[in-house]
Amino acid sequence: MMLSLWISKLARHRVWRLFGTVLGVALAVALVAALAGFLTASTRTMTTRAVASMPIDWQVEPVPGADPAKIRADIAKAAKVAAVRKAFYATTTGLQASTGGTVQTTGPGKVIAFGKDYLRTFPRELRLLSGTLGGPLLAQQTAANLHARPGDTVTINRPGLAPVQVTIAGVVDLPDADAFFQGVGLPKQAAPQAPPDNVVILRPAQWHRVFDPQGAVRPDSTRMQFHVRLDHPALPAQPTAAYTAVTGAAHNLEARVAGQALVANNLGARLDAVRGDGLYATVLFLFLGLPGVALAALLTFAVTASGGDRRRTDQSLLRTRGATRRQILSLAGAEALTVGAGGTLLGLALAALSARLLGLTLAGWLGAALIAAPAGLVLALGAVLWPAWRDLGGRTVSSARRAVGRAEAPLWRRFGLDLILLAGAAIAFWQSASTGYQIVLAPEGVPATAVDYKAFLAPALFWIGSALLLLRLSDLLIGGAPRGVSRLLRPAAGRLSPLVATALSRQSRRLTGGVAMAALALAFATSTAIFNTTYNGQALVDAELTNGADVTVFGTVVNPAGPHLATLAKVPGVTAAVPMMHRFAYVGADLQNIYGIRPGELTKAARLSNAYFRGASAQAILAKLKATPDGVLVSEETVKDFQLNPGDRINLRLMSGADHQYHVVPFHFIGVAREFPTAPKDSFLVANAAYIAKATAIAPAEYVLMKTSGQPARVAGRVRAALQGAPGMQVKDIGSVTHIIGSSLTSVDLSGLTRIELTFAILIAAASAGLMLALGFEDRKRAFAILTAVGAKPGQLAGFLRSEGLLIAAGGIAFGMGYGVLAAWMLVKLLTGVFDPPPETLAIPFGYLGAVVFMVVLSVAGAVRFARRRSRQGTVELLREL
Repeated sequence: MMLSLWISKLARHRVWRLFGTVLGVALAVALVAALAGFLTASTRTMTTRAVASMPIDWQVEPVPGADPAKIRADIAKAAKVAAVRKAFYATTTGLQASTGGTVQTTGPGKVIAFGKDYLRTFPRELRLLSGTLGGPLLAQQTAANLHARPGDTVTINRPGLAPVQVTIAGVVDLPDADAFFQGVGLPKQAAPQAPPDNVVILRPAQWHRVFDPQGAVRPDSTRMQFHVRLDHPALPAQPTAAYTAVTGAAHNLEARVAGQALVANNLGARLDAVRGDGLYATVLFLFLGLPGVALAALLTFAVTASGGDRRRTDQSLLRTRGATRRQILSLAGAEALTVGAGGTLLGLALAALSARLLGLTLAGWLGAALIAAPAGLVLALGAVLWPAWRDLGGRTVSSARRAVGRAEAPLWRRFGLDLILLAGAAIAFWQSASTGYQIVLAPEGVPATAVDYKAFLAPALFWIGSALLLLRLSDLLIGGAPRGVSRLLRPAAGRLSPLVATALSRQSRRLTGGVAMAALALAFATSTAIFNTTYNGQALVDAELTNGADVTVFGTVVNPAGPHLATLAKVPGVTAAVPMMHRFAYVGADLQNIYGIRPGELTKAARLSNAYFRGASAQAILAKLKATPDGVLVSEETVKDFQLNPGDRINLRLMSGADHQYHVVPFHFIGVAREFPTAPKDSFLVANAAYIAKATAIAPAEYVLMKTSGQPARVAGRVRAALQGAPGMQVKDIGSVTHIIGSSLTSVDLSGLTRIELTFAILIAAASAGLMLALGFEDRKRAFAILTAVGAKPGQLAGFLRSEGLLIAAGGIAFGMGYGVLAAWMLVKLLTGVFDPPPETLAIPFGYLGAVVFMVVLSVAGAVRFARRRSRQGTVELLREL
């Protein structure tokens, strides 16, 4: 009975304080649930996309003399299998073709075979560029080396046997060549093997006729593999569980076929990388989410602390009337459970809305709710029950009733804890940034993820130190510089500004709390918005780097896109179309991609970042290349491998259109390219298209890059329609590439998290400023009533109210924006390894920040209006109530 009466009286007389506490708990619960949901959704999406995009899950290679039928049966016993297909490999000592009156010969290569059912199971292993799939096929690079087309005859040289001839039916691309030709059974530390440059694809029957005799003579030159597709729907949704399941099944298979076959667990390797993505999502949660959760919790504590004097007075009255320590704690516990339950329910309702933004299922939302709900109850108990227990200890009734006491500087301020923490943050940041901390590593193309949790020390110390420094500075300005505050308050208080400034200086501790909460909330909103905008902008840059432009037509040497340039430039929505060559060149014995560009035109369609190049801006590098006809830009890896210096002459071997053989073409090394549109991340070359065309007598460009004025996906559809009847070309738009990159190792899709965080940032900022101000007014209703009773005019009271609002709003915006920009800069610097390439500057979302400032000002104005309305209540009634 007593507990229900106490709660009902609080709801009647302390409704705004209860509402503030419930709101703080709700924001904390909702943000925790939303962030937990983000982790769940991100990891589930990563797993689904990784599994779906895996071309071949397992490659099982029987050793010579093993029983293939038994091995196939063991595969079915080790895991839930969707399909098993055979692939055959043979080694050739070289290929030869006679085309255009010349004879072309290649070095060693591979001849592979698989049946029609293979491509139905693994459709991404092969892409037709020209001709048909109805006979022998040539890989794209092999066709370029032999200058062969569908209908030409190619001679396959066999070790120890006479050569055979086949008639080519089509030219294809092998997108998954790295995995398809990998060395099965190699140790993990072994360097990746490059796929062969020369590949012929036959039907199984023809392969057996040609290479079964070779296998009898040279058993080591032929082999067979089982390519396995696992039952993907049966795999767990979380990457760690899926990795454990797939790896365990692979180990089971290895135990069954011990000594009889070798197993390459491609899906397990991919899921292992996705586990790293899960770590990365966790890092984003810690860096971006925890400050918001901490701020929502701090808001809850600040709301309860703002009524500390009234709470202590209530306790002293209860103790005077005989209430025991246990009864008082019971009342506080009931209040805590009430606001905890209310805040948790409201927070879960907000989290349900967030779940829709993230696309969470009911199970995912329930999982997030199970994490957040206990946190809300614990927060409420800590914010309400702990202060009550603390105030009961070591306080007499008379001291508890005392409203005014001697104010001493806090212990942390006397010892300079804020300065110590900021110094520690600077040292930790310098150590992490100077050592080139990267959260995602990909050395030599082999994905590996490492999380250095010591890097969290810098932002953690910065947030705590900056909050304490803010309290120090605010107290110094408000309590120690009334003249400066008076000038600031003149627009709100007019001629009363000196009096108001002096009065407010006596309440500096209360006001600094309001300024600090508003500033920290604005800092969180600012830092989150800037980081997310920078991150999303760099994801777009990464997509542009991968795709080359808004829309790109990828042709081949056999079927170049360049001849269709005039047609593509007229497609509605295309504002610029620029050709770009894509050929191959030998640097020594290393075959690399070489791109021929028109330096003066490339930037009409492609966006080049200064970070793509070393030692100069993109504009300066392109100008230098344009001024040097035989100049070449070389990737960093090639410069390192071949120990090149600027100005060196480089003799590259390129295929000539005259005799279709590789000939030496001299270039001069003029610069280093770290990245380049459509180029691989390791080794590549960039040169003038005119010089390459003249040296090779092959003018058409393989690619066409296009800039669009509308939606790239829609324009890409029009481009495909314009290219109907032109074989061997692929059209890609930047939107589809962004979707792929958003689920890759180096990036996590932040769109859902961004919307949630920025929404909560506005709510927390508005609540911190307006709610703290409104509750401060509620605490001083008695003071306003007394002022009214002694003759203070409504305009004078309004001047006091407006001055407090102006002080909190101005201080919060000034300090918050400054801290937010600094925190965002620190996050971007610490997470530089996430960006590819790193951002040149921070991206400032002025529209969003303007909205945050507007909401803060609006909430402060609402609090002032609320206080003015309350101050107009009858003075006698208000004094009786108090």
